Amino acid sequence: MRQLNHDLKRLQDGVRERSYGTRTGRSFALAQMADTLHELGYRRLRATGLKGKHVEALVREWRRQGLTEGTMKNRMSHLRWWAKRIGKPNVVRADNASYGIGDRKRATNEDRSRDLPDDRLALVGDEHVRMALRLQEQFGLRREEAIKFSPSYADRGSKIVLKASWTKGGRSREIPVLEESQRRVLDEARALVGGGAMIPGHRNYVQQLEVYERQTAEAGLERMHGLRHRFAQRRYEAITGWKPPAAGGPPMRSLTGARKRIDREARATVSREMGHSRIAIVKVYCGE
Repeated sequence: MRQLNHDLKRLQDGVRERSYGTRTGRSFALAQMADTLHELGYRRLRATGLKGKHVEALVREWRRQGLTEGTMKNRMSHLRWWAKRIGKPNVVRADNASYGIGDRKRATNEDRSRDLPDDRLALVGDEHVRMALRLQEQFGLRREEAIKFSPSYADRGSKIVLKASWTKGGRSREIPVLEESQRRVLDEARALVGGGAMIPGHRNYVQQLEVYERQTAEAGLERMHGLRHRFAQRRYEAITGWKPPAAGGPPMRSLTGARKRIDREARATVSREMGHSRIAIVKVYCGE
């Protein structure tokens, strides 16, 4: 293990977070930063040597990689944790805008959905990663939820049940099984892992996440959160009978009477099945 990676791992020892997802996400993000800084030529850097130039270098590289504003904001929060942990909170400026990182755009009619092409999926060598991607596509799962997914627990026949420990914010939820393709994926997932999850027995979650990131990138499968957008749009159309605004359907402001009521009911259903507490968030996936 490189010295910086080791230092960052030691910084996290003994730190207790309310969320397991927060701990694992931070561990993965910091390891990525250490690897990136090594590749950028900072090969003797120790954790306590973090400086403003390192922060600037990371942001430039993230922009070169085409990361979304939301992803960069998440990484900046972990970078600030690192700086605070070593007693140098001022190394990372408090305002993301000063690094050219803006706010996430919440309400938009931009279609951010993604498909899962068979030819690209075939390039993913790890069968557990392939299955996690298919679960994301069929049920709109977040990446962490798909990797931790255990069909022996979740599959209840007419629905799947996600454990709170798998989900963002620790909120368990249910998603109905409505299509033959969903049932087929669940059966194949159970055949693959039996009573386990989409993590091979010789790896932990963080290790499998690293495999997921690497293999999806190598297969040209980028921004797979877009599978979640596609699921939301499919569910909206199945409930309403028309496409959502982000996919070319009528805007919310044009709906009246029964169609307006149906739209709101569809958005409430999509919000619940995707694990959100606010109906307004559905605008991100389906438009407005």
